[in-house]
Amino acid sequence: MVSIFTNMKTLSEKVILVTGASRGIGAVIAQQLAQAGAKVIVNYAGGKDAADQTVAGIIESGGDAIAVQGDVSNSEQVKNLFDAAIDHYGRIDVLINNAGIMIFGILKDTTDEDFDRQFNVNVKGTFNTMREAATRLADHGTVINFSTSANRMMLPGYSTYVATKAAVEQLTRIFSKEVGARGINVNSVSPGPTNTELFTNGKSQEVIDRLAALSPFNRIGESDDIAKVVVFLASDAAKWINAQNIGVNGGTA
Repeated sequence: MVSIFTNMKTLSEKVILVTGASRGIGAVIAQQLAQAGAKVIVNYAGGKDAADQTVAGIIESGGDAIAVQGDVSNSEQVKNLFDAAIDHYGRIDVLINNAGIMIFGILKDTTDEDFDRQFNVNVKGTFNTMREAATRLADHGTVINFSTSANRMMLPGYSTYVATKAAVEQLTRIFSKEVGARGINVNSVSPGPTNTELFTNGKSQEVIDRLAALSPFNRIGESDDIAKVVVFLASDAAKWINAQNIGVNGGTA
C-alpha cells in the first residue's frame, strides 16, 4: 500500500538513514520514504541479501537508495555507517532508529546473554547513532526512535524488552533538549502488536488473536500502519512535534 504522503513528495531531497531496514517494518519504512522523495540509506547488520533486495525495489520504483552494513551496537561501525552515508549523499537529514531485537521470556528465565543482547542493540544502538547525530546530523534535521506500546501493557514475558524501550523513551526526551538549538526535533514511536517476524515468531495463532482482540479494530497492526506515521514525522509538517512518544497501536494500549 502506498502512503498518503508518497504522491506529494513531502520528503523531496531529504537524506534519511534507517537502521535495521533490510526487512520487516524497517524495509517498508525505507520504501515509503523513497516513494515520498527521500534518498534512503538502508542499514543492515547481517542481512545483506535482504538489504540489497530492498534497495533494488526502491531503485526499480524510481527511488534513490543505498545499503550500508553496520552493527548499531558497535560504536566504530556506527561511525563508519555515518561516514559512508555522508560520503555518498553529502549529509544526513533524518535518522530513524528502527533496529531492535526482542527476546521473549519471563524474567526468572532471562539469561545474562539475553539481557545484554537486548540492551546492546536496543539501547546502546540508539545511543550510538544519536551520539553521532548530535554533531553530524544536518541542522533542522529529525530523529525518530522506536519504542513499544508493550511499555503500557504489562505483559508477562516482556520485562527486559520493555526495560530497553523505556530507556529509549528517556533518551529521546533528553536528547531533544540537547539538540533543539540546532533545530533538530526528536520523537519516538510505539507500535503495538504488529504482523512482523519479530513479533509473531514463537507465538501461536491463539495468542495473536487474543492480542488482536485488545484493539477495537480486532486486528494487529501491519508494517504499513507504522510506516505512514514515520513518513509524516520525517516531514517538515511534523517539525513542531518534539520530545513526544507517539503510540501507533490501533487503540491496543
